Amino acid sequence: MLLYRSAAWFAKGLREYTKSGYESASKDFDPDDLEVQVPGRAFMVTGGNSGIGKATAMEIAKRGGTVHLVCRDPSRAEGARAEIMEESGNQNIFLHIVDLSVPKSIWKFVENFKQEHTLNVLITVSSGGMLVQKLNTDDLQSERTAFDGTMVYAQNKRQQVVLTERWAQAHPAIHFSCMHPGWVDTPGVRLSMPGFHARMGARLRSEAQGADTVLWLALAPAATAQPSGCFFQDRKPAPTHLPLARTSSSPAEEEKLVEILEELARRFK
Repeated sequence: MLLYRSAAWFAKGLREYTKSGYESASKDFDPDDLEVQVPGRAFMVTGGNSGIGKATAMEIAKRGGTVHLVCRDPSRAEGARAEIMEESGNQNIFLHIVDLSVPKSIWKFVENFKQEHTLNVLITVSSGGMLVQKLNTDDLQSERTAFDGTMVYAQNKRQQVVLTERWAQAHPAIHFSCMHPGWVDTPGVRLSMPGFHARMGARLRSEAQGADTVLWLALAPAATAQPSGCFFQDRKPAPTHLPLARTSSSPAEEEKLVEILEELARRFK
């Protein structure tokens, strides 16, 4: 089944996730959707020092938004912050150094942030890679199987999509969305998937193209007219499962994921 999922996903990706896929989809975009200014609104961007995150932060800053960059590497983050401030002319760019792989550091950061700042939009990006994975709550730490970074990444993104749906149900006053940016030429892809990057080459999307739907969801009034909890691709809600791939999860499986994460949160307070 995994072989079928991977093959179907790759075929879908060649049609939809590449630069040509973006160019085709963008013919239906309303260019006025992103002609907005957002002074006084605060946005948090994780991984904002490079790639899609940096492109997103830059465009929000150019529109007058207050941007909180959450990064791990201080030197790279400081350089990105300086570049964003210089190019956008926006001085309301704040930097937070947090190691997102350490739960206790995340908890401490969140508690401190709440005391000092307000936030309107938190940006978290998912991936169409999750289409090759079924939700698995029995081996979250890859303790029972050999570690496969690509599959662990896809599993994490599947969890993110499931949680977005669950959070939308539990918190109707907040609008939740997640999205797939397509196959994008970023430093992360070049480093973690060099073979894929070399094969795809010029067919990969630019960072700006990858950031387009992120920005649309974060900024455009038209996005909030969509139902909360959806998974988006190129400004449109997209299916969260491949045909015949058997990746749907039961309510009990999804509830188990929520319970595990809530228990972990209690442990790391």
